[in-house]
Amino acid sequence: MTVPELLASLTGTFQAAADPERAAGMAAYMRDQFPFLGIPTPERRKLGRAVQAVPRKPLEEEVAEIALACWGLPHREYQYFGTDYVCRHIGACGPDFLGTVERLLVTKPWWDTVDALAAHAVGPLVADSPGLVAVMDEWAAGPELWLARTAILHQLTYKGRTDAARLFGYCTDLAGHPDFFIRKAIGWSLREYAKTEPESVRSYMEGTPGLSPLSRREALKNL
Repeated sequence: MTVPELLASLTGTFQAAADPERAAGMAAYMRDQFPFLGIPTPERRKLGRAVQAVPRKPLEEEVAEIALACWGLPHREYQYFGTDYVCRHIGACGPDFLGTVERLLVTKPWWDTVDALAAHAVGPLVADSPGLVAVMDEWAAGPELWLARTAILHQLTYKGRTDAARLFGYCTDLAGHPDFFIRKAIGWSLREYAKTEPESVRSYMEGTPGLSPLSRREALKNL
């Protein structure tokens, strides 16, 4: 199946499953940031798996083409499909693919796509190409909200492989950030790492009085 054929199958399948009444509620839940077709997540994923059931793994350029095409479509379900597609096939992609993911992160950005891409696309890319850690440092220190959130969350699945010094450094540097999504990400990343190293997180929090109340609440949920 060629990329145009896959996209044609995707749009035809999703349009046939659209539910305008449900779409209104889904858009409202996401603060009317995006229009929706109204396909519930389980059904959307089932339809998406059927669409991308191809006999071979895609090449990196095909993953990029499909993802960017999904971002160019109006309804949010297409960005969800693109996110799932990237995360499923991230193993086919090299370090240069981080540039494509960056475009996805800053185009039509919201937590629903950013968080999945951070943990399941950016995280694996950085793990496989340690030179990309410098890009994470730039994102964490930069002005773009969603890239900073991604830098905080990219180690979310690392567990024992987590670079704790870098994680704690990001959390300290961004502790006073005024945005909810950064403060929430700090707490979430610390809570997740606490499942592996609870005493390290506890010690870090005791020595870091500048963390926001939101970050502290999130981090301490499992401690």
